[in-house]
Amino acid sequence: MQTVIAVATGGALGALGRYWIAGLFNSTHDRLPVGTLICNVLGSFIMGVLFVLIMEKVKLAPELRPLLMVGFLGAFTTFSSFALETAALFEKGHIMSALIYVLFSVLLSISALMAGIWITRLI
Repeated sequence: MQTVIAVATGGALGALGRYWIAGLFNSTHDRLPVGTLICNVLGSFIMGVLFVLIMEKVKLAPELRPLLMVGFLGAFTTFSSFALETAALFEKGHIMSALIYVLFSVLLSISALMAGIWITRLI
């Protein structure tokens, strides 16, 4: 039951963080959902850092994994919002923006995750 509560708590906090960042940045960028992009890239970086700290360096308690990695980052980063925003860009005729958004989301998120792992392993 503790794990369920940890995931739910982390999920609520992650969802609120994504809502705040997406609202702050998406409203100022009509052609590119920058807020969701920031959440996905930042969340991927943090996931890389936490992976090393929890799974390899044991500097954080393993009990934090459901709270932080599953709950918080699972809600903070979101593929469903990414897919919806991409489809909306295509429907509005912003084909190039949609393609750039997909490319940046995938490449930057994977790069950020790898950077988080690399940096944290150096520490």
